[in-house]
Amino acid sequence: MATTADMRNGLIIKLDGNLYSVVEFGQNKTARAAAKVWAKLKGVDNTRSIEHTWNSGDNIFPVRVEKRPYQYLYKDDSGFNLMDNNTFEQIVVSENLIEHPELYKDGQECFVIVNTETELPMGVELPASVNLLVTYSEPGVKGDTATRAMKPATLETGASIQVPLFVNEGEMIKVDSKTGNYIERVKS
Repeated sequence: MATTADMRNGLIIKLDGNLYSVVEFGQNKTARAAAKVWAKLKGVDNTRSIEHTWNSGDNIFPVRVEKRPYQYLYKDDSGFNLMDNNTFEQIVVSENLIEHPELYKDGQECFVIVNTETELPMGVELPASVNLLVTYSEPGVKGDTATRAMKPATLETGASIQVPLFVNEGEMIKVDSKTGNYIERVKS
């Protein structure tokens, strides 16, 4: 059992029979009333996002989860096929549990978040950044670098992102897997 003092970003809690991940939280104190703890929650087993308020010191019900290393194999009609790196067991995960599915390429390492009570996958995420090849990009205009101008580029996974003008076709770039934004060119 935990209390609101144990609240932190990324904590997964059970609330009204559903699982939610804490996106943001804070505390409100007033002169005469008891302190309140509020949290913005994102549904793990549903698509809802809610805000909830507790009295300071109230009990919350965290769910124990594990991040297990898996390898992305391929996508078919049944979903995303992943293989456990330790047991070589394969599982199929639906696309709604995958964060930024457009950034996955065959053989890439990812992490499956598993509810240890039910042993069911709750989500799949990539490492903090991934290296991907630019397969198509318009050439940049020489001398147009004074502003932070961006141009669209297509990656080897089929995803389209905005990159700086100096990035050319055939180069490897690092992409933030949480936002899907360009970080930097990868030196080879």
